[in-house]
Amino acid sequence: MSSWFRTYTLEDLQAWVPATMVEHLGIRFKEIGEDFLRGSMPVDRRTHQTMGILHGGASLALAETLGSIGANMCVDTSRQVCVGQEINGNHLRPVRSGDVHGTARPLHLGSRSQVWQIDIHDDEQRLVCVSRLTLAIVSREPRLDMPHIGAGS
Repeated sequence: MSSWFRTYTLEDLQAWVPATMVEHLGIRFKEIGEDFLRGSMPVDRRTHQTMGILHGGASLALAETLGSIGANMCVDTSRQVCVGQEINGNHLRPVRSGDVHGTARPLHLGSRSQVWQIDIHDDEQRLVCVSRLTLAIVSREPRLDMPHIGAGS
């Protein structure tokens, strides 16, 4: 049974990110499963830290992107939105080039909060980072300047 509120396509997800950090970092959505969302990010000058390896903050940006988008796919975004409250990450190995690939899965889908696990691997399928994201589910307020996720789909 699917975790999603409705059916989404990869094109739906990619349409939400123009002119955001997601677009700037080159994050791409790759697969929507029954209970997971998968995406990738290049390891290049945009995502390197000063030692020429993947910046931990870039890994967390990928993790939060996948977890937050996944969380919002689980609610009726005309009434509610999921917003990040806390994220942590354990960086396990350096990556100098190629792509990193994240898979986000819900650990808890509650009525007021969600918790997501995001595992990030390199091109050789080695675990690079493990992250956990906690999100609050809040009522959508008309004054919030936030696009309705999935609008126009």
